[in-house]
This record gives sequence, C-alpha cells and structure tokens, in this order.
Amino acid sequence: MKLVSWNVNGIRACVNKGFYDFFKEMNADVFCIQESKMQDGQLEFNMPDYEIYSNSAVKKGYSGVITFSKIHPLSVTKGIGIEEHDQEGRVLTCEYENFYLVNCYTPNSKEGLTRLEYRMVWEDAFRNYLKELETKKPVILCGDLNVAHQEIDLKNPQANRKNAGFSDEERAKMSELLNSGMIDTYRYLYPEKVEYSWWSYRFKAREKNIGWRIDYYIISECLKEKVKDACIYTHQLGSDHAPVGLEIEL
Repeated sequence: MKLVSWNVNGIRACVNKGFYDFFKEMNADVFCIQESKMQDGQLEFNMPDYEIYSNSAVKKGYSGVITFSKIHPLSVTKGIGIEEHDQEGRVLTCEYENFYLVNCYTPNSKEGLTRLEYRMVWEDAFRNYLKELETKKPVILCGDLNVAHQEIDLKNPQANRKNAGFSDEERAKMSELLNSGMIDTYRYLYPEKVEYSWWSYRFKAREKNIGWRIDYYIISECLKEKVKDACIYTHQLGSDHAPVGLEIEL
C-alpha cells in the first residue's frame, strides 16, 4: 500500500504549481493533504479513481484537511469529538478494514509561543483520541505535526530552542506520543539520515536547505514490521512543505 501526505499551503494555489502532476505520478492508494485553506465546493477535483473526504475550518481560507482514497473507508470521522478542538478542520479519520488512517494538521504554537498553552491541551486530547482508536485497530497518523522532534530534524537546533516547532514542551509531547507505543516511520528506518520537509519562504531557506522535518507518518508499533519504506519527496515544489510517503504491507 502506498500512502502520501502533503501540506500544500493552499490547495487552490498548489494546483497551479504542479499538484496534479505529482498526484498522478504518485498513484497513491490514499493521498492526504493539510492546510487546504478552502471550504467544500470551492474547487472541483477531477480524480475519478478516488473518493474525496474533507474537514474544513469554520474560518474561511484557514487550515483544513482533505483525504483522497482509492479504497472505500468503512467510516469517516471529522475532528476528535471535542468542540473546543474541532472548529479549525485539523483532523480527518478514515477507518479501513485493518487500520485507521488519521490525517492531521497540528496547531502551530505561533511566534513567541503565544499559542503554546493551547497546543499543550490539544496534544493531550489528540494523543488520547489516537490511543482510543488503537484499542480497536492499529493507527496510521500522517500530516504536518508542527514539531521537529530531535536536533537532527532541523538545520539550526540551538538557535531554535525557544521557537515554535522546536520548544522543549512540543518536543516532549512528541516523545510522549512515541513512548506510548507509536513509531516515527522515517526515523525508524533512517535513524541518522538528514532530510527536511519544510523550509521558510524567507532568506532563500529552501535553496540553502535550511529546513525542518515536521511532516510525518507515525504508526502503531504493531505495524512496524510491515513498513517497506518511508520517504520525503524533497524535489517536489509547489508548497513550502515537501510531500512525505509511506509504503506498508497491509
């Protein structure tokens, strides 16, 4: 099974920057996007082989996730069942026969960590949601999780210790998730490999490869032996993020 995930930073803009070409090239079984920045009906997709599911933010032009699936899901759930967290269109869960696939766009803690307190509440609620799913079936989580977990996951760790995405608090929450019985597939396969999935639009960061790895496929530990490959499509332009992929036997 081939899975792809991409923070497109606005799908309507991304379709003008090669999105469809990449989508067709990947021919994924399930393709998830984050930060769609659109409401239902604002863009017609021409993807006859796929069923399309979305969760849009209440606020227009903000956040949003979409899942394109060749496989008909048994059920589709928007959000995590907590109103406080379900206004921003950040989570979409598809249930399949042998697993749940959770498409997630984690809240950013913002400059000056002004939203860190909310982010901590979100992290606990979201982890509890995943672990509840796990009592029924294994979980595959994908998306922009807005945290570089280890120093190897960003170019300048020391300079970013107190910045959003690399604060001690955010990294600790990622550790808590992984320690609860989940696997970062990319780091599981490539413990010392240095690649990034996001670059600032400022200072020619992508050109200089001054990046962060904040986009993930994270799986229930019981699935780890089924993983065939995990990758970052660093060559693919069209967003400030690169797509990430997972090949797994299910």
